[in-house]
Amino acid sequence: MRNDMNLWKCLFVFFSFSVLANAQNKFTKISVKNNLDFSRNEVVAVSGKPLLDLVKGNKQQDLRIKKAGTSEFVVLQWIDYNQDGIGDELLFQAEVSAKATANYEVIFDGNITLLESQVTTYSRFVPERTDDYAWENDKVAFRTYGPDAQKRVEEKRPDGTLSSGIDLWLKRTDKSIINKWYAENVKKPGYYHIDHGEGYDPYHVGASRGTGGSGIWENNKLAVSKNFVSYKTIAVGPLRTVFELTYAPWSSYEVKEIKRISLDLGSNFSKFEITIDAQKQIPNYATGISLHENKGEVKINKKEGWFRHGETIDGVFLGEGIVMNPKLVSDAFSNVSKEKDQSNLLVITKPKENKLTYYAGFAWQKSGQVSNQADWDTLLQKQAKLLANPLKITIKGNK
Repeated sequence: MRNDMNLWKCLFVFFSFSVLANAQNKFTKISVKNNLDFSRNEVVAVSGKPLLDLVKGNKQQDLRIKKAGTSEFVVLQWIDYNQDGIGDELLFQAEVSAKATANYEVIFDGNITLLESQVTTYSRFVPERTDDYAWENDKVAFRTYGPDAQKRVEEKRPDGTLSSGIDLWLKRTDKSIINKWYAENVKKPGYYHIDHGEGYDPYHVGASRGTGGSGIWENNKLAVSKNFVSYKTIAVGPLRTVFELTYAPWSSYEVKEIKRISLDLGSNFSKFEITIDAQKQIPNYATGISLHENKGEVKINKKEGWFRHGETIDGVFLGEGIVMNPKLVSDAFSNVSKEKDQSNLLVITKPKENKLTYYAGFAWQKSGQVSNQADWDTLLQKQAKLLANPLKITIKGNK
């Protein structure tokens, strides 16, 4: 009898451990497939029904993702677009070899410490320099201008800027520089126009499009908006910063324009998602790059959907570019003008349903990312391929 009891105890313990092991092996697998012939390290997103199914029955804050078959967890970020306290999109950094698939496992365990990133994306409204809006990641930084800066120009007061163009801050560190440069500039005006070892702002925008500013091309002239009138910060790092800029109605078409701009960690390109609402049908929507003194070099590749300008500033190479779906492009050309700040490389599009998405960015030789024009062309070609061949995400449960 005692032997029978011991046998049942052993069977019970074995069964209990089996159930526990099976429970621990229950997970959801996320597969990320790369169809291109080069490796990719990109921010990927899960949203909509796949995200709801993924989290169902669990707490969002308990979610963790690790590389399959390892104990290596990855950096995560939730984005709450409607600001209701619930994440609408889950981001994580995926590393995928050429022509390969990388697998990740989802675990719900709030006791596992979230992995922190040593570098980040960042953006904010900057009232200490009138009212800029600035954004950056580990590679690039940008800014544009608000209503106070516009008002200062119109009232002929100092420190004003009247422009809806996009300014470039040339950084050569992967650390965030926005707060530091602005703080130092308050103490010593002009600080960020001098390179103190991290980069500087030698880029002139004026009334030009900078890199990625917009307009309407009609009768051989570019109509543009004034400065943004309001902003909304949606997300800040570690993997993506997202914000929106709203512009007052502009041009004879009374265009109301909202720009949702985002920047991913590791990317040289800001993503512009434009929503247009006009009183009457606009003939086109243009985006462009300043040609400054018309001393740089332009290349137009309508077939692949990338457009670039290369120039030297203070004797150092700077490449600027725009990338978009080539099907949206109706024309592209250099508009060379004798009028100050009116020379731009222009890409003319016809937005579908009054929406347009494009990418605009740059690479600076001193950052170590490019050495010359050929390097910049290669980077633009790569960005066009990434846009045309997004990573394919498959979610499969093992529950």
